[in-house]
Amino acid sequence: MNRSELISFPDTETLVQQVAGRWLDAVDAATTAKKPFHVALSGGRVAGRFMAAAHLLGSARGTCWDTVHVHWGDERCVPPDHADSNYKLAQTALLDPAGIAIEQQHRLRGELPPDEAAHLAEVELPRVTGTASGSVPVLDLVFLGMGEDGHVASLFPGAPQSVVTSTRWVIPVIGPKPPPQRLSLTFQVLAAAKEVWVLASGVGKEEALQESLRIGGSTPLAHLLSLRSRTRIMTDLPLPA
Repeated sequence: MNRSELISFPDTETLVQQVAGRWLDAVDAATTAKKPFHVALSGGRVAGRFMAAAHLLGSARGTCWDTVHVHWGDERCVPPDHADSNYKLAQTALLDPAGIAIEQQHRLRGELPPDEAAHLAEVELPRVTGTASGSVPVLDLVFLGMGEDGHVASLFPGAPQSVVTSTRWVIPVIGPKPPPQRLSLTFQVLAAAKEVWVLASGVGKEEALQESLRIGGSTPLAHLLSLRSRTRIMTDLPLPA
C-alpha cells in the first residue's frame, strides 16, 4: 500500500521557498537540541533552486549549519568539479555560500572507480551516523527528485533485481542517461530514513507522478513508497481531478 502525503504548490518558486523553510525549521530544531542532522541532497534543476533558496533564507534567518551533515542520494561518476557532479551543484548553491564545513560534507567520490567509491561510502556512512554494526544507517532526511520515468536517486526502471533488493547501502549502477556510470543509495537506505521528501517538478512528469501514486505502481518511486510508512511528495505538477 502506498502511504504518501501529497503537498501541492502553485508554481516551482513557491515550492522551493516553502520546502526550504520547512527544512530550515528542522535544522533549527536540531541546533536547539544540539543533535546532528544528517541530510541527503539530490541533483537536478529543482534541487539547485531549492538549495539556493535554503542558503538565502538561512542567511536571512541566521540559521546555524554546525549540526548539519550533508550526504548525497546519488552521484555521477565524474570528478567533483565536473558540471555533471551533484556535489558541484550543492557546493555552488549551498555549501560554499552557507560556509558548511568540509568535515560536514560526505560526498560520494565519483572520480574513483565505482566499486571503490561505493565501498568507501559504505564505510563512512555508518561511521558518521553512529550506526551500530549490522544495522542500516538512518538519515534524518533524504531529498529526492523524480525523473520523467519515475526514477529516484539513480534507481531506474528496469534495474536488475539485484539492485532493487540489494542489502548494501551504496551501490554502483548503470543508468540510461549520460553519464551512465553512477553511485546511488539503495532502496534499503532510502526506506530506513526518518523522512523522505520528494520534490516532483518539471515538464513531462505528470504521468510518472500518477503512476507512482497508484497502488501497485510500476515506477521506482512507487516501489519506495510501498517500503515506507510515510513519504512526503511536494509538487507543482497539475494533479488529476
